[in-house]
Amino acid sequence: MSSHRAVTLGLAGTGRIGTSHAETLKKLPNVATVLVADADADRARTTAAVLGVEFAPDLDTLFAADLDGLIITTTTDSHPGLILRAVDAGIPVFCEKPVAADITGTLAVVDHLRNSPVPVQIGFQRRFDAGYRAAREAIRSGRLGWLHTLRATTLDPAPPPAEYIARSGGLFRDCGVHDFDIIRWVTGREIVEVYALGANRGEAFFAEADDVDTGAVLLRLDDGALATVSLTRYNGAGYDVRLEALGSKGNAIVGLDDRAPLTSVEPDRSPSPYPPYSGFMERFRPAYAEELAAFIEVATGRLENPCTPAEALEAFYVAEACELSRREGRAVEIAKVRC
Repeated sequence: MSSHRAVTLGLAGTGRIGTSHAETLKKLPNVATVLVADADADRARTTAAVLGVEFAPDLDTLFAADLDGLIITTTTDSHPGLILRAVDAGIPVFCEKPVAADITGTLAVVDHLRNSPVPVQIGFQRRFDAGYRAAREAIRSGRLGWLHTLRATTLDPAPPPAEYIARSGGLFRDCGVHDFDIIRWVTGREIVEVYALGANRGEAFFAEADDVDTGAVLLRLDDGALATVSLTRYNGAGYDVRLEALGSKGNAIVGLDDRAPLTSVEPDRSPSPYPPYSGFMERFRPAYAEELAAFIEVATGRLENPCTPAEALEAFYVAEACELSRREGRAVEIAKVRC
């Protein structure tokens, strides 16, 4: 990228992931300026000072800057408004998932963008992880034969705060949506039916938010392959995100490294000397950097958008079907939740 014009990027939202993104962006080649803003101006000012980036006291100031792209890491309920404001101003957007809090809101954004030339990239960082990319290549090359089973896990070591859970949209929409997206992405197939169960054995605030702390999903793909997704907020052994793709000729497993928090009780096996990943930020740090570098290429017209809002909507449909299945205790076809 060294031969290309340096860009000015705005970042809205300086919470945990926004601060991490700002730190990554300032290190990327051809980024001249990173300008951060937040509803909490003091937090944005502190973040800017610590990272050595520019500070905008409010969103109006941020939008008034001559931005080449905007990164959105604010609360979910603000995503649609910020996306549309940026697009209408001709500013390319990178937005952390989800596009909106529900399908109706997501569809409204997708419809608004239908005839717009301004790109909007949605953040599904697993698409940029080396392991998932290798699994996609193995599957699509035919080396695994035909797939019969996929097993995905997203197991958090400890739950987020109660106030986060109350606004998260639930385990399937907040957490499982990454698995649903990556299953579609690595296989190139559509998920057509789900059956989901949920359980609460942890803190009371999950049930109080009408959510669950653990989930299990059985999915059917359009070619007949079956997939399972296991989710929990209480994996005490550590952060565990894996995907097993099992085929008629072979298999490909993502996340099976020395830091996977798996304990063998076989007598001839020694425990790994390496600590497990502390969470998603550590596990996927290289993928986040690749994702943001790709966004700069998208924003400057040198790369096709790797994850559009319409793509994100497909994973959200699956999450919505899982929530309906959990509540009603029955299998749900994805076609039934499409608007």
